[in-house]
Amino acid sequence: MSISSEPADATRREIQRVATHILARARKAVDGEISLRVGLTGLATPAFGPEREVLRFAGGHLIHETRIGGELRSRAMAIVGSTLGELAAFCDVDLDANLDFGHDAPLVGDRTRPIQFDQAAAEALLRWYQIGAAALDQVITVASDCSPVQLWPEHFDVAIDLRTASGRCNLGAAPADAFSPQPYLYVGPHGADRPGEQAYWNVTFGALLGAGLVLADPDPVAAAVRFFTQGLRLLG
Repeated sequence: MSISSEPADATRREIQRVATHILARARKAVDGEISLRVGLTGLATPAFGPEREVLRFAGGHLIHETRIGGELRSRAMAIVGSTLGELAAFCDVDLDANLDFGHDAPLVGDRTRPIQFDQAAAEALLRWYQIGAAALDQVITVASDCSPVQLWPEHFDVAIDLRTASGRCNLGAAPADAFSPQPYLYVGPHGADRPGEQAYWNVTFGALLGAGLVLADPDPVAAAVRFFTQGLRLLG
């Protein structure tokens, strides 16, 4: 699994643009929510709207599931080679609607430019999200007052937030970004307390574990769970 390279960065930016302005934009226009999910084949919206519509990535295709004549039906369109405008038309998404996704979200950009990305890099990105999501699901089984596992278009991380004895805390898996040249796991307490084992709290916002160490473990999900639960133990 390639964890940091120019093709991987370009792929992440392109997929984030589609996820934000097709998947999240479609959901936000209907129910005001932007969070996505990590599935077996790619990123997806939860079912939304009166028709329980779903948009998802699968094998380089955009899948649109919706009710037609009262019956749930699926349609597919290739992402690579299509333009953002064509994908938006396929899903009845308004790219001109003034919707706020946060200051770090990608712009719509050139909606007539064919979309291109490296399929191997896309699969590696999905695998990283799947590791993070699986680990966060295990955290939920031993913690309390947790949000659902969600992927956020703005920072493009899969994350939960929960309550500890020290206050609320975010746990997540982020791709390579402006903060780190490789994907990473993080524990981010909302407050200033960094109790016990100061070596664990290795960044200004809390704790970080790079993808290299996670992926070197024979069981990357277990390695991610250990990192997350260590932070929760220190936070009480």
